[in-house]
Amino acid sequence: MRCRRKGGTQSQALGRSRGGFSTKLHLRANADGLPISVVLTPGEAHDLIAYDDLMAERDSDPGVLLGDRGYDSDRLRQDARDRGAQPEIPTKRSRKVQHSVNRRLYALRSRIECFINRLKNCRRVATRYDHTASSFLGFALLGCIRLWIRFVHAA
Repeated sequence: MRCRRKGGTQSQALGRSRGGFSTKLHLRANADGLPISVVLTPGEAHDLIAYDDLMAERDSDPGVLLGDRGYDSDRLRQDARDRGAQPEIPTKRSRKVQHSVNRRLYALRSRIECFINRLKNCRRVATRYDHTASSFLGFALLGCIRLWIRFVHAA
């Protein structure tokens, strides 16, 4: 008889969606668009759940915090200001108070999006064949390390 651990798919960062199970990969990047920290969440989880874990690495506080509309919240904006960062996050359309965004700075967010696209060239990361979150995170980190090494050798 096998004992099953409690937790199920949520403890393995697997969420339900129309297409099946899904996982979100949240990345905190440096100015070059290379990841500093990586966090996994279930696919249906809100983006703000990963924010505290991403910012837990206190090596250096960001000068500018870039994010998509999913990261728009007053708590996040205040936390970014407390860390000395300028939050450049477009506001959700349903907000009463709309914040302006510096489009020139916000355009730098494409660096992390391009990194995620390069990371998805690693087939195992793109499709998540791994059953456990720790195994998937390990392969995602291996992909990140591979791209870091390419960046260092190209410089």
